[in-house]
Amino acid sequence: MSTPTHSRRHITLSDPATMPTDISGRLSLFDRVATHAEGFASRAWFFALCVLLVVVWAPSFFLFGSVDTWQLIINTVTTIVTFLLVALLQNTQKRADDAVQHKLNAIAEGLAVLMSHHAGEKLDLAECRTELRAAVGLEDRESA
Repeated sequence: MSTPTHSRRHITLSDPATMPTDISGRLSLFDRVATHAEGFASRAWFFALCVLLVVVWAPSFFLFGSVDTWQLIINTVTTIVTFLLVALLQNTQKRADDAVQHKLNAIAEGLAVLMSHHAGEKLDLAECRTELRAAVGLEDRESA
């Protein structure tokens, strides 16, 4: 039984898009705070803490005597916490989405280059490459 031999050709990206490894791992102070808040708020015990807050708040009606004051306190606290968490969690979600997009762009670019490299052997690859680049929004670049 003979094993096929494969020639290894080095394929390079012409003016490559930003690769995932090229992205700096340094985060700003706000990004680090948002990451910690996301880790904090995504735990089961944080949800339990929120439930406990509501359970403690409910009988506090007898301390305030007024329904308006009682409702104002819980509405204010929950609104502030919600507002801050949404801002922080949106930041982490956007960074995660951007990271995935960079990875997908790098994969698509690599696949398009590979298809270009083999387009001479298979004629339908050139058409498929054009469709791939159009579908993911990659621009054609001039080779140097």
